[in-house]
Order: sequence, then structure tokens, then C-alpha cells
Amino acid sequence: MDAHCLVLITCADRDEGRGIGRRLVEARLAAGVQVIPIDSIYRWKGDLIEDHETLLIVKTRTSRFEAISAVVDEMHSYEVPPVLMIRIDEASARYLDWIDESVEH
Repeated sequence: MDAHCLVLITCADRDEGRGIGRRLVEARLAAGVQVIPIDSIYRWKGDLIEDHETLLIVKTRTSRFEAISAVVDEMHSYEVPPVLMIRIDEASARYLDWIDESVEH
């Protein structure tokens, strides 16, 4: 069953994040994308990394996850782009209607 979800994507910087976000909305894969600067701490290839990154919060439908992942794979600078889907269990009906109107099925 097609449900609503948030897709979290971490990007190297604001420009990369804005480019990916714009493409997702223009292609009607996402209703909207928030671009947020973050500080990250993670392990990569055995090293502990502390870095400034950009987090995208993508509002969409679960059926669009694979297409979103394909866009990220094409545009992202990371060897392993982080793309995570979180299902929306509850939200206002008007907000979910906006997602439905904005995202191609």
C-alpha cells in the first residue's frame, strides 16, 4: 500500500542539497524539501569524522522512494549516499492531501 513518508538525505554541502531538492520537487517526486545545515559525527573507512553537512527532509509517498534514490545516486558526491525512508504514521489530513496533490503517483 502506498503511504506517506519522509526521506532523509545527508549531503556534502548546501549547494548539493539544494540541487537535489530542487530536482526532486521539479520532477514531482517530492511535495517539498527542507535543506538544513547540520554537524555530523560518523565513522567512515575506520576513521572518526566530524563534519559540516546538509540534511534534506523530503516529503513524499513511499512509492516514490526508488525514483528518489535513483536521482540521489546520479547527483550525489558521496560514495555511499545516505538515503533513509521514515513512514508517516500520523499527520493532519490537509498536510497529507498537499503531499498527494504535489507528488505524482
